[in-house]
Amino acid sequence: MNGPASAIGTSSFVPAPDNGRMLRDVFGRFATGVTVVTTRGPDGCVAITANSFSSVSMDPPLVQWAPARSSSRFAAFTDALHFSIHILGAEQESLAYEVARDQRALLRHAMEVNDNDVPILQNCLARFDCARHAVHDAGDHAIVVGEVLRAQMREGLPLIFFQGKVSRLHSN
Repeated sequence: MNGPASAIGTSSFVPAPDNGRMLRDVFGRFATGVTVVTTRGPDGCVAITANSFSSVSMDPPLVQWAPARSSSRFAAFTDALHFSIHILGAEQESLAYEVARDQRALLRHAMEVNDNDVPILQNCLARFDCARHAVHDAGDHAIVVGEVLRAQMREGLPLIFFQGKVSRLHSN
């Protein structure tokens, strides 16, 4: 067979438990931004690094992200009434890794809180302060939909996640 489906280096498969790595590799072909999501837990700030963020709706203003059920942070975010999604700038790679390794990493940082007592990061490329709109079952993840109560942005280049690695977008 000739044509686009038979391009050199192209492979096709049916996702199954024994080829999960291949499915992760296919998912990784979609470049995403890198975010840190924060909420208020019983001991203060709980944070998680996520690349599953996307906008959903302009009216009402909705965004979504998807925490993994296997995460020790899962309940803190699916139960949260308020949370903030911080889109990281290219210079914030170390912050992304610090939060990915330790859900309480931000407790060591001086942080402000927003109007809903959610700890917020300063100097991110963008921030969405949200109220929980809905939480949907999504297999080994949940989809958390937030209504944007306040948004903030600055100029700069984003931190990108592509093929399992953090990288940077280069301007011309």
